[in-house]
Amino acid sequence: MPEQPLLPESRWTDLDGPVHYLDFGGPADGPLLVCVHGLGGSALNWAAVGPTLAQTCRVVAPDLAGFGHTVGGGSRSTTVQANQRLLHRFLVEVAGTPAILVGNSMGGLISIRQAAQRHDTTAGLVLVDPALPPEPRALPDPRVMTVFAAFMVPVVGRRLVSRPRDEASAEKAAHDLMRLCCADPARVPDEVVELHRELAGQRLDYPDVDSELLTAAQSLFWVLADRRRFAAMQRAIDVPVLLLHGDRDRLINIGAARAAARANPHWQFEVAEGVGHVPQLEDPEWTIEKILGWLAAHPDAADVAAQARPSVRFRR
Repeated sequence: MPEQPLLPESRWTDLDGPVHYLDFGGPADGPLLVCVHGLGGSALNWAAVGPTLAQTCRVVAPDLAGFGHTVGGGSRSTTVQANQRLLHRFLVEVAGTPAILVGNSMGGLISIRQAAQRHDTTAGLVLVDPALPPEPRALPDPRVMTVFAAFMVPVVGRRLVSRPRDEASAEKAAHDLMRLCCADPARVPDEVVELHRELAGQRLDYPDVDSELLTAAQSLFWVLADRRRFAAMQRAIDVPVLLLHGDRDRLINIGAARAAARANPHWQFEVAEGVGHVPQLEDPEWTIEKILGWLAAHPDAADVAAQARPSVRFRR
C-alpha cells in the first residue's frame, strides 16, 4: 500500500524566472524519476505515488510554466514547446541527467519530445495516459469534445476557462477537474484532493492563469495534429518505455494508446481497468506496482538514472 500522501518539500529554482518543484526525496543512489504533470495539473498530481516511489528512487516533480506555482506570462510562454525547453533546463541544471521521465497527459507528450530530441537527458520513459493523436474511428466523449472545440476559438475558449475568483469557485474547480479526469473520483485519496483544493485557492491571486491555460491547450492540439511528425518522434526514442493507460479515460481514448503500442511493440503496455485519465491519483497502488516492476525489469536504465546529476551548478 502507498504511504499516506504528505506534502513533500517545496523548492524553488531560477530558470529565467522562478520555477517551483516538489522534492519527494529518496536514496542518494536511487534512480532519478522526474515526474511531469499534464494540462491543468501541477506537481501535486504525483502526491499519491511520490512518497512510495521515493522509498527506492529519487523523485522530483516540477510545476510547468503556467501551472501550479510556476507562473507564465511576459517572456515565459506556456506552450508545449516552451515547457519542453523549461523541462530540459530543469533536468540539466537542477534535477540531473539522464533521468527517467514519468509524464502524464501533456507531460507525457513533453516527455516524448524530450526523449526523442535530447537523447542524452533520458534513461527511460514512463508514459501515464500521455496526450496522443486520437484514433480516427474512436468516438470522443461529448463533454470533452465540446471543451476542446471551444479551446480552438480564442473568444469562446477565454469565456470557457474564465471563472469567478473566490474560494467557492476554487473548490468547485478542483472537484470538477477530478470528476473530468477520473472514472471514480472517490478513489482519489482525500488528502490529495485537499492538496489540490488548497492549490486552487492559492492560484486565485495569480494573474493570467486563464489565458496561460488556453495558450497551452491550443499548442497541444497543434502538436497532436501533426500525426506524421509525432509518429517519427516515437520512433526516435531509444530508451525503454512503459506505457500505462486507463481504459475509461475520457480525455485520451485508450484507442490512441493501443495504436501507439502497436506501432512500438518494444514498449511495455499496461491497461488500468476501470480507471480514467490519471491512474497515479485514481489507482496509485496499481501505478506504483507497474512502475517498480518495469524498473526491476530494466536494471540498465535504472542504473543509468541512478548516476543522474546536474551538469551545471544547482540553483535554488
